Amino acid sequence: MGRIALSFGLIAVLFSACQHVEQTISSSKKDFSDAMTLTTQEWDSLFATYKEPTIKHRRFKHSDVSALVKKHGESGILQVENIGASAEGRSISELTYGNGSKKVMLWSQMHGDEPTATMALLDIFNFLEGKDDGADSVRNLLKDQLQIHFIPMLNPDGAEIYNRRNAQSVDLNRDARALQTVEGKILAARADAVKPSFGFNLHDQSIYYHVPKTKNPVTISVLAPAYNRERDVNETRGNAMKIIAGIQEMVQKYVPDAVAKYDDTHSPRGFGDNFQKWGASTVLIESGGLKGDVEKQEIRKINFVIILNALIQIAQGSFEQYDIAQYEDIPFNGSSLMHDVFIKNLEIGTSEVPLRTDIAIRRAENTSDRDFFVRGWVEDLGDLQESMGYDEVDGSDLHLVSGKTAPQSINSVSDLTADQAFDLLKQGYLAVRLQSGIAGEQLHQLPIQIFRQAQFYPTSRIDLGGTANFYIADSSNKLRYVVLNGYLIDLSKPLTQNFKNRVL
Repeated sequence: MGRIALSFGLIAVLFSACQHVEQTISSSKKDFSDAMTLTTQEWDSLFATYKEPTIKHRRFKHSDVSALVKKHGESGILQVENIGASAEGRSISELTYGNGSKKVMLWSQMHGDEPTATMALLDIFNFLEGKDDGADSVRNLLKDQLQIHFIPMLNPDGAEIYNRRNAQSVDLNRDARALQTVEGKILAARADAVKPSFGFNLHDQSIYYHVPKTKNPVTISVLAPAYNRERDVNETRGNAMKIIAGIQEMVQKYVPDAVAKYDDTHSPRGFGDNFQKWGASTVLIESGGLKGDVEKQEIRKINFVIILNALIQIAQGSFEQYDIAQYEDIPFNGSSLMHDVFIKNLEIGTSEVPLRTDIAIRRAENTSDRDFFVRGWVEDLGDLQESMGYDEVDGSDLHLVSGKTAPQSINSVSDLTADQAFDLLKQGYLAVRLQSGIAGEQLHQLPIQIFRQAQFYPTSRIDLGGTANFYIADSSNKLRYVVLNGYLIDLSKPLTQNFKNRVL
């Protein structure tokens, strides 16, 4: 194809030659060659077709991925190689597609608790094995122009327990210089063997960054890492910046004003910085937050779209249409001023010592094998005018009210339905005692606190780092909201949230 400066919106040109053939093969399948621009609806259709159905949540294990890798190896379309083993002996695999002259490496989950891009890579593997769906010419383009090397789970030991670091408690993304870990050595060895011209370093980041000058969380964070302390821009880094400009343009179609840049201070220990130094135009993609997308399935789709689109633009050479200035225009991540719940100007004092102030609340995830529960706490209080939340309340005419424990206990978590729990909440009861039940950790999704101990203590006063279980009432003492374990619930609206709680 050569280095033709085409926008992805003109990808239809690549499809047009095979339009008639594909329509003849199957008139029932979606035809991606009949539009000058692939719309988000068309991308959504493509993603829905190839989304890996066995992976539905973030806390999947190495065994899940290795089974899928084995399946893809048996298809013969992706070439699978075992490139080594982790510190605890789990296999690390590389899947290769295409025989073109442009070499690309993508590695994901070098931090075990950052799995969003891994899910998207599994979806892309399914796409690469597809056929007769209107997108055969895309697969042929990638196959002919690129040689793509995927490492979908570099840190399987960390993934096993949903932990950032490897089994030796080392951060793999701080091991590019010393190469002290077996996993770091494997990645560096593959970089030396493949000598890629392009690299994609795929991560997740905190959901609490915001896009400056907006109240939006950063959904996708990007970076063309610096290869030296001076942050110089040579052709290699410049090409990464142009690819990112294309990524930013694509994300805009899904979530406007949701992209920011990661800090570009040079890290001599980081793999992205070193790949850039080794001559691979390297793009860092960090999956952040999106309201309502707790398991990051929408962000998974966005990853599928932007990674596949970037590969197409590399194959075409069409990333060169973008200007480095477009990358420079992307704002840096805003400070962590985003919270799960932000309550503005709430009265939380006493009649003797009144206090009307702002409250910021966050929820921490605690892993329980393949699931998790949360613990909500007060992150900050005081003058927080610059803060924001995924859920917000203006408390100017409202005040804090302490909750109560339901007078009747239950024998089992299954004794309560979500509707019954919600009815108790509306009556001012935010906790119920479990008389008996299964010993040990017990998770539930009910909108109420369930406890075993002799007494439950609702939040009667707001303390920094303290619990977040209280009501918010209006001037007539009517209960308007409840903050339950860090979740904000509007008592006047139907219950639509999903809760991740545990018996206390």
